[in-house]
Amino acid sequence: QVQLVESGGGLVQAGGSLRLSCAASGSIFSINFMGWYRQAPEKQRELVAVITSGGNANYADSVKGRFTISRDNAKNTVYLQMNSLKPEDTAKYYCTAEVTTKQHYAMNVWGKGSLVPVSS
Repeated sequence: QVQLVESGGGLVQAGGSLRLSCAASGSIFSINFMGWYRQAPEKQRELVAVITSGGNANYADSVKGRFTISRDNAKNTVYLQMNSLKPEDTAKYYCTAEVTTKQHYAMNVWGKGSLVPVSS
């Protein structure tokens, strides 16, 4: 079994910064991509950023230039540095990973989410 645990969320003022972390644990053989999605109230979940094991990253247009995704493969951890936050960034942020277990099963895993309210 594999688990993802997010941390670092919380209330922040517009223009401020916040860093989210997500650590994977369990029966992990390898992790392909890791990423962040978010879901605002009454909206669909949307992609924020993803990063491959080799470090290639892609971002939603709405966060390009403000958010940076990174990962520490040795720690099975992904980070999301969020700068110049806007009220429209308010959402619950979910970590996800494509994991191959030690039993060689491939699975997509999700964290429980971390709330990021941005006040104006």
